[in-house]
Amino acid sequence: MDLLFAIILLIPASLIMLCAAVALRLGSQGPVFFKQHRPGKNGVIFTIYKFRTMRLETEKNGRPLSDMERMTGVGSILRKLSVDELPQLFNILKGDMSFIGPRPLLVQYLERYTEEQMRRHDVTPGISGWAQINGRNGVDWETRFEYDVWYVKHISFRVDLKIFLKTLAIVLMRSGVNQTKKQTMEEFGVVENRTFRA
Repeated sequence: MDLLFAIILLIPASLIMLCAAVALRLGSQGPVFFKQHRPGKNGVIFTIYKFRTMRLETEKNGRPLSDMERMTGVGSILRKLSVDELPQLFNILKGDMSFIGPRPLLVQYLERYTEEQMRRHDVTPGISGWAQINGRNGVDWETRFEYDVWYVKHISFRVDLKIFLKTLAIVLMRSGVNQTKKQTMEEFGVVENRTFRA
């Protein structure tokens, strides 16, 4: 079903992705796509694809720039509309991801998980998941992982359908895109009172 839906969605999504790619190319210097290694099912590493939403510069006048300061105008729009996630349709076609499942996080987090938290890798990661519809960026890491493990234990077509429908509502309302005006992500295992963005 993932493969079938990905092929069907690629037809209308192709025009949107083409427009996004042109806008990114004209709006700022750098590659159109953001590529990064992420752990998938059973911890197998794969390359995730997104549209690049930030400038390549990481500091200005010797001062490190926050994620929000690096965000381009086009990138901000793509994130609010969740268009930056569309290239992950190719990850689904490759079998690296599913439409529904725990979001694939950074590789370095693998060694920081508890045994229970590692269960999030028992299933294929997804574009949206149980944590995304239950707080998205507004929940701390521990709660996020509890949601992910709950999904692994209760995975079913009914649960997937509920996540899919609620994801559509969240995207249309554009809720929970960023944590704060200063940043889009805080690293797991480094600071206290962590919140999530991936």
